[in-house]
Amino acid sequence: QISKMFGTVVVGVGIAGLARIRDLMNPMPSSPSEHLKLFGFVSRRSFGNINEAKQISLEDALRNKDVHAAFISTENRSHEETIRMFLEAGKHVLVEYPMALSAKAAHELWEMAEHKGKVLHVEHIELLTEEYKQLKKEVAGKDLVKGTLHFTGSVLDENKSGFPAFSGIARLTWLIDLFGDLTVTSATREKQKDKNYSRMTVHFQTANKKPLTWIEERGPGMRREKKINFCFTSGCLENFPEAPRSSVGLFMQDQNLFAKKLLGQVSKEELAAEKWRILRCLDLAEVIQQYCDEPEKIYS
Repeated sequence: QISKMFGTVVVGVGIAGLARIRDLMNPMPSSPSEHLKLFGFVSRRSFGNINEAKQISLEDALRNKDVHAAFISTENRSHEETIRMFLEAGKHVLVEYPMALSAKAAHELWEMAEHKGKVLHVEHIELLTEEYKQLKKEVAGKDLVKGTLHFTGSVLDENKSGFPAFSGIARLTWLIDLFGDLTVTSATREKQKDKNYSRMTVHFQTANKKPLTWIEERGPGMRREKKINFCFTSGCLENFPEAPRSSVGLFMQDQNLFAKKLLGQVSKEELAAEKWRILRCLDLAEVIQQYCDEPEKIYS
């Protein structure tokens, strides 16, 4: 029996794209990733070759029968259009989060993938970190009273990366994965153009009506870090639990998961839960953006 191989292209060669090329060329021995074969990469810039990987045109990637899957690592703004092209061409798709910058587009793309019988996989390496896995264990079974997740980072170009609720959807994904479904109660955004500073503050309620706050703050020279303060009936958690280093890189873990889906090794239940989580987070991101875009209400 010849084992099934999936020809794969990487679209976009920024930091993530280069990591993808590296991992496709060096799959973990006897892992699902051994079923992925790098066919080439697509970029608007001209590279020729990167290591042994050859540059091919977008047209070739879409048309070629030997290409079964695309890894999309372009800027956020172009995810939607690129996913659509590859799904239309009958290819499976792995895309870096966020899959799109509007909830409507995300739902449409998901329906399209299902209609075509193709895997649409959204990378969520933030759920694969050891730090997060430990945090999830720590939080499991506790009753939340209130909590805050505060992220700081350097400035992003919003024209490319989208509104902060979308570009920062990794944080929202954490909250939903830790505490279940959430409802937005309010959201505001402060911008200081001259200082290139932005701070988005979102207030949620859990299904049990407990308050959660997400702050996404970016400015020049701000260190990339997450601060947590989760208070439970049993006490507060203000620091991340100690976590070991993982021996398997995050992109490789994600690539293995994608390959498992291509091989039909992920249960219907897992796939359904993941679909719900991804689309729910994008729906909430859109609600947050609408709250923030509303003109200030003036009460006389």
